[in-house]
Amino acid sequence: MRPAGEPVVWDVSTPSGPARVHMHPVGHGRPRATVVLGHGVGRGVDSPDLVAIAEVLPEAGVEVALVEQPWRVRGQRLGGPAPTLDAAWVACLADLRSRGVGVRRLVAGGRSTGARVACRTVDRVRPDALLLLAFPVWPARTPAVLDPPSRLPELVAAARSVPTVVVQGTADRLGSPGEIAVELADEQITARVVPVPAADHSFAVRASAAHGRLPALELVVRAARATALRLVEGPY
Repeated sequence: MRPAGEPVVWDVSTPSGPARVHMHPVGHGRPRATVVLGHGVGRGVDSPDLVAIAEVLPEAGVEVALVEQPWRVRGQRLGGPAPTLDAAWVACLADLRSRGVGVRRLVAGGRSTGARVACRTVDRVRPDALLLLAFPVWPARTPAVLDPPSRLPELVAAARSVPTVVVQGTADRLGSPGEIAVELADEQITARVVPVPAADHSFAVRASAAHGRLPALELVVRAARATALRLVEGPY
């Protein structure tokens, strides 16, 4: 992967304070498509999968915007409630569109919590496709005595109306590709589930595994690139 160029960065006013957009434009000409991604709770827009996507896709003519939630901009360690995250995300997408970004061929999504935000706001953002990285089917750190609620209804509801690609590590303890694929099939929803062999929730791979982190990230990037270019080349 090539070294990333310096993104264009600006703040966006949201109901919970300034969010921050990190825009990675294409090198020349008009973009063929736009990918806008949100981050999770553990890390921000410096997550390895988000960084890799932002490095590579502009070479294919796809601009990438990474959205940093207000809580992260403020330097806090934990995010806010779902309505706060959703409102900030919607405000950032509106700001991007006001600048002519993502007005056509828009892929929205994110990793982990960012993927959930993209699902919950699909009716307000109205993207052309969804790209969900490490969707957290189950909440983390839930006591074993409880019956944790599945987040799959959020994914299912979004995938009913928008073409959806889910990229999931086979060793992700918060949800496997298999259980996502089974739920989508049970609901008779056509969506693509891309398994990343031996990868955990952050797409890290054990040193003893046959596939290392770099091949895992390359698989994530290929899925992101294919999702965006499928909009260009059509039909989806």
